[in-house]
Amino acid sequence: MLGVNPGWVTSQGEILANLFTQAGYSVRLTSTHINRLRRALDIAITTMLTWRNQVDVLLIMVFSGAGFAFADMASLIGQWLGKPIIMWLHGGALPQFSHRFPHWVHRVLNRGTAVVSPSPYLAHHFETMGFLVRVIPNVLNLHDYPYRRRETCLPRLIWMRTFEKSYNPELALEVVSRLRSRWPEIILTMGGQDRGWLNEVKTRIQKLRLEANVRLVGFMDMTIKQQEFSAHDIYLSTTRVDNTPVSVVEAAAFGLPIVATSVGGIPFMLRDEETALLTEDNNAVDMADAVTRLIDDPALSSRLSEKGRAMAETYDWQSVRLKWESLFREIAVL
Repeated sequence: MLGVNPGWVTSQGEILANLFTQAGYSVRLTSTHINRLRRALDIAITTMLTWRNQVDVLLIMVFSGAGFAFADMASLIGQWLGKPIIMWLHGGALPQFSHRFPHWVHRVLNRGTAVVSPSPYLAHHFETMGFLVRVIPNVLNLHDYPYRRRETCLPRLIWMRTFEKSYNPELALEVVSRLRSRWPEIILTMGGQDRGWLNEVKTRIQKLRLEANVRLVGFMDMTIKQQEFSAHDIYLSTTRVDNTPVSVVEAAAFGLPIVATSVGGIPFMLRDEETALLTEDNNAVDMADAVTRLIDDPALSSRLSEKGRAMAETYDWQSVRLKWESLFREIAVL
C-alpha cells in the first residue's frame, strides 16, 4: 500500500479499504514500505502473523513480475493460517506472465477461495486457464469528479499515467507534433509518477521542438487532477499494455472524450464511437485523426462525453460495494 508515500499513486486496494472503513468495516492494510525486502518482511511477519486473530478474510492484490512473488508469499501464509483468501487480479501484463509461468500461476491462484478481476479482459483470460473469475469493477468516488459535458472540444489535450515505456508517452508527443500545423496553440499536459522514462519524454519534446506546446506537471493528486482536467477537453491513452486503467475511467468521469489505443483490456471497457475513439497501437496518424474528429465534430464529442460519464458511473462506490459484500457473504458461508 504505497500510496501513502509522496508521489506514489493511490492503489485500488487503498481506495477500497478507505471506503469500507467509512462504511463501518474493520480493515487493515499492508505494507507501506517502498523497499521490497522491508515490505516482504512487513507482510509476512509484522502483519499477517500479528493480525492473524483479528481478520476474517484476506484480500490479496495480484500483479505480474516481482509483485507476483508477494502474492505467492501472502497466499501461502494465509493458507497456512486457514483464512479465506480473495485473489484480486491487477495489471494488463498478467496474461503474458501466466503464459510464461503457467504452473506458478496455477499454484498460487488455486489457493484462493475466490478469484476477482476488475475487468472482463482478465476474467476471460483466466477462465480459459480453468479459473472461475468474478468481475467486480474498480471503484471511484464520483463526488471527487465534477462532470462537464464537452459540447465542443478545443485542442487542449491531457495525458496522465506513470512515465514508463509500456505506457508509450512519446505517442502523445507525436500526435501533438502532427496537429500543431493546424492548431499552433495546441496544448498537451502530461502528468504522472516517473518510473524511469521521463527523461526520454523530455528528450523527445526537445527533438520535436514542442517546448511551447507540452506541459509536464508531475504527479497529480486529486486537487491537481480536478484543476487540470477541468481545463482540458480530450484525454489521450497511449498505452501498449493495459487492463482496466483507472485513469481512463477518471477522465470519463470528468467528461473528457477519450482517444485510446485498442490494446489489452481497453476494448473490453470502452466501446468505439460510443464511449471513446479507439485507435491502432502506436499509430500517431490514427490517433491524430481521432483528435481532429473530436475537435471538428461537436456532436461526436458531446456524445462521447455523455456516454463516457455514464460508463464511469458504473464504477461508483454504491454499486461496487454491493458486489464486494455479496462475495464476502458467500465466503463467510464457505
